[in-house]
Amino acid sequence: MFSVQCANADIDYARIYNSLEDPTFKYIHGIDPDQFYDMKGYAWAPYPLLRLNQEVYFKKQKIEPGYYLLTPREHEGKWYVLFKENGIVKATIPCYKDEIVPPTFYEENLPKEKLTPSQKIHIGFINMVGHFNSAKRKKSPNTFLELEDLDNDFISMTIYYGEKRYYILLRSKML
Repeated sequence: MFSVQCANADIDYARIYNSLEDPTFKYIHGIDPDQFYDMKGYAWAPYPLLRLNQEVYFKKQKIEPGYYLLTPREHEGKWYVLFKENGIVKATIPCYKDEIVPPTFYEENLPKEKLTPSQKIHIGFINMVGHFNSAKRKKSPNTFLELEDLDNDFISMTIYYGEKRYYILLRSKML
């Protein structure tokens, strides 16, 4: 899911952006070593997908237009969001804040699945009779994405992934 919101005037985004540091680590050949373990129980990638139509920047990093899986990762006690394209890490952006998602957030913001009558009967039958959990793929964590277009060419992105949400700042113009 994706939404656009108004900017919050109480937050000094320029100060936050300037206080963030470029990551001092890199992944060997751009490969995230935890990717296999993250995806082995799912039918497809459990992370939110973002399509960029224009270049965005973080300090000296330039993120080209394209499709990116946004993958939160912890490194030495700090959270980062990896922009991955075809499994290769293209950019590593530090989070300026991470917090727990409110318990009812996904129920209120994600659309409800619409089932046909035959799907309802099928799911009801499976729930009544039972099925083999070992043969099922795991349900993907809920995800949501919020973008805010801020003053002074800042872009605030909030990535909701499972139980946590991560906040990052980007720029729409290189300084």
